[in-house]
Amino acid sequence: MSTISPAERLSTPVDGVEVLGALSPSRASDFMTCPLLYRFRTIDRLPEPPSPDAVRGTVVHKVLEDLFDLAAADRTPETALGMLGPVWSALQEGEPELAAMLGEEDRESWMASCRAVLERYFTLEDPSRLEPAERELYVETLLDSKLLLRGFVDRLDVAPTGEIRVVDYKSGRAPRPGFEAKALFQMKFYALVMWRVRGTVPSVLQLLYLGSGEVLRYHPDEADLIATERKVVAIWRAIQAAEQARDWRPNPGRLCGWCSHQALCPSFGGTPPPLPEASSPAEDSVADVAAG
Repeated sequence: MSTISPAERLSTPVDGVEVLGALSPSRASDFMTCPLLYRFRTIDRLPEPPSPDAVRGTVVHKVLEDLFDLAAADRTPETALGMLGPVWSALQEGEPELAAMLGEEDRESWMASCRAVLERYFTLEDPSRLEPAERELYVETLLDSKLLLRGFVDRLDVAPTGEIRVVDYKSGRAPRPGFEAKALFQMKFYALVMWRVRGTVPSVLQLLYLGSGEVLRYHPDEADLIATERKVVAIWRAIQAAEQARDWRPNPGRLCGWCSHQALCPSFGGTPPPLPEASSPAEDSVADVAAG
């Protein structure tokens, strides 16, 4: 008995149209980085311990999301810093295992880093002058290839004249010049979805790097997004080919040091677990997309 193919796994039609598979920018990025990592996360669904950096990003994102629930005059650095503790407490209540992520000595320095990131946000833009159209917006679109694209956009700003700005918060540092392609792929992915849904190409894709206080802006056009669609479809076909061949090869590189699965990776002397004969859908569930 062979593994269930991606085409068989997503059986629910979208608007009555058959769907061959679904992909988010995080899972597409996983496959481009390392097909074996994609397999571990999406097919095997191996657990990964929470990392302080990732959890910092989650906490800061939530504070910035909730900040815009307040009146414009109340969106101050002091208010944001005051929200940090309650957001962190609520996150621990929902995920008790996070309490063990940091030792007692590390907890205060980690909280200090969260405060520094939030304070740096206010050097990049003034939230009292912004009224986002959407926050943590779930978006999806079905391509002509019957591939469903979906993801969560941190913030969507719409000007009175109709121009759309897609904004993403990054709690880390900006990539070095020449290494922006990975981040821009994610933003172009979102822009493609927004174009297909709203019929308008976003005028600005904006990444706020709160770790280094830098802003990366990109102005896409239709040619950009058509090329992005071709790339996404090609990635999905490569995923299908890997699954049909049951061949998920590692791709050793500089990011291996951050991987939670080195013990199972052949590049580090490990052995992957047997492939499941019939697994849960390889596509991202909505929960997976949100976590990603």
